Amino acid sequence: MSRATITGSLPKPAWLAEPNTLWPRWRLDGAELAAAKRDATLLWLKLQEDAGLDIVTDGEQSRQHFVHGFLEAVNGIDFAHKVPMGIRDNRYEAMVPQVVDVLTLRGRVHESEARLCRAHTTRALKFTLPGPMTVVDTIADRFYGDKVKLAFAVADLLNQEARALVADGVDVIQFDEPAFNVYMRDAAGWGIDALHRAIDGLQCTTCVHICYGYGIKANIDWKAGLGAEWRQYAEVFPALARSRIDQVSLECVNSHVPPRLLELLEGKDVLVGVIDVANDAIESPEAVAATLELARRHVPRTKLIACTNCGMAPMAWEIALRKLKALAAGARLAGI
Repeated sequence: MSRATITGSLPKPAWLAEPNTLWPRWRLDGAELAAAKRDATLLWLKLQEDAGLDIVTDGEQSRQHFVHGFLEAVNGIDFAHKVPMGIRDNRYEAMVPQVVDVLTLRGRVHESEARLCRAHTTRALKFTLPGPMTVVDTIADRFYGDKVKLAFAVADLLNQEARALVADGVDVIQFDEPAFNVYMRDAAGWGIDALHRAIDGLQCTTCVHICYGYGIKANIDWKAGLGAEWRQYAEVFPALARSRIDQVSLECVNSHVPPRLLELLEGKDVLVGVIDVANDAIESPEAVAATLELARRHVPRTKLIACTNCGMAPMAWEIALRKLKALAAGARLAGI
């Protein structure tokens, strides 16, 4: 095994949902859908183990989307009347649910997935949740009237579920915050404050994932205009280094992120993106190791974990599996 993991999401098999899309339609419903979600989760759990990853996830097989998969269990959100809204600073438009009342949880959100995984693996188990700032940026607020107030309301719910996940046996809880690379000043302020609310009292390893987005056209086009050096991380990394978050997951390979920016995360475990999710080219173990060796010039080896740049949800199944194997093999080759 090697110190390697994925960001969180993996492609859903074609018998569970339509393939190669970020918002897949389920193929089944009712009890059959629930059974298919379980099957897909166990299959990817086994494939991650076979690939050699020492930190595994549920692959988000039971969630249609990484944000909405949590929000579907929240009272006060109207999914019946979605509205168009520009998200990630209007990078693209999506149909989003509306906040219409005080937010509360109807009950547990991911209990069944977490307990299923814990019962079927002895490896470290990571579970992903959307970060408060990214949730705020992915829903239309018609009730709170203030982004910070809404973010803290969301953080309280995330904390409630996260504490329960730890009781289920989860070892690492990761909050996905792609919005941190868009609203950098706010991220370094109330964004991290909201994260602290979300991790309050957690007896597990905590992580935040900050990337430049899934490998979809809107994100690829955006990155093409960011210039020769992507310095968004420089605005939030110093604040994260001072935060109570244990780990930071970031995009690295095939990006224009200056590697020296990793030094701004002194003291944190750094999950280095060594697998590109924006193309289907399969990285060689040697290429993965080379990216890790580049990162090692700025981060101690003991603080490095090999990872993917972002989630693999929209990717073809076979491509994702081959990339997983390259991820683990490259981490072994680099000696981490």
